[in-house]
Amino acid sequence: MNNKAKKLISIVKPGLVLAELTIIFVVVCNIWVYEVTRNATFTKISKVPPREVALVLGTSPKTRGGRANPYFISRMAAAALLYHHYKVKKIIVSGEKSPYYDEPLAMKNFLVKENGVPEEAILMDSKGFSTASSIQRAKSVYKQKNIIIVSQGYHNLRALFYARNIGLNALGYDAQDIESNESFYRNHVREILARVQAVIFYVSGAE
Repeated sequence: MNNKAKKLISIVKPGLVLAELTIIFVVVCNIWVYEVTRNATFTKISKVPPREVALVLGTSPKTRGGRANPYFISRMAAAALLYHHYKVKKIIVSGEKSPYYDEPLAMKNFLVKENGVPEEAILMDSKGFSTASSIQRAKSVYKQKNIIIVSQGYHNLRALFYARNIGLNALGYDAQDIESNESFYRNHVREILARVQAVIFYVSGAE
């Protein structure tokens, strides 16, 4: 082996080792989140234990192309099902609000007009800027201890991880996933990385 080859190996090898360690870390974090939360999620309404409140995690009512967002519709349907089957008495719709964008209001309007949930059963949290903040506010602002978190199953795992780590007695009810949507793979890849962040926050004690 000539000197150029040896030099190239010495440059490339640390990068390969770092890449391997990064992949291992990502896998370990995702396994951790999955193992901690997998038994706390439900897909059948008949199996869900009743709680006082459902927390619906926000998403945009429209896709980037301006069409109705199937993830949004699915979450609203799941939340309404919990209410109409007497699994919860109240629904917190938590999401982002700005001068030109209001997720909680869109969620409330859809639940009332399309799913027959009474207005007085819905609480709007307009400062749910992230999954973690929505869950934290359910505890600190709305004084809830026992909640059912509503989102797609891949998202609920991380949400339950956050809830568990702040002492909430939380369950997850999985809204139907949207496998044919163009954002399916992007959402799942992003969630893999978001779980890593959740573990780092937990280990470091960060909010």
